[in-house]
Amino acid sequence: MKTTWPLQDAKNRFSEVIEQALKHGPQTVTRRGKETAVIISIQDYRRMRQPDSDLVGFLRNSPLSGLELDLKRSEDDTGREVDL
Repeated sequence: MKTTWPLQDAKNRFSEVIEQALKHGPQTVTRRGKETAVIISIQDYRRMRQPDSDLVGFLRNSPLSGLELDLKRSEDDTGREVDL
């Protein structure tokens, strides 16, 4: 089972590359010996693009959820000086 394809082979045997991606997972394409692209099934692509949750859900499920922070500043703390 081949998972890495030189570009010329991938072009000549594109149907086989697609079939391997469907049956065995991502297929890497190389150009001049360097990895340049990955061919994956549409199911894998959609799974990767689907967020696990929205931002609100992420923050609610955070281990820091419910943690109370002291956000008060000292009266002596007036910020830093910035040269404009």
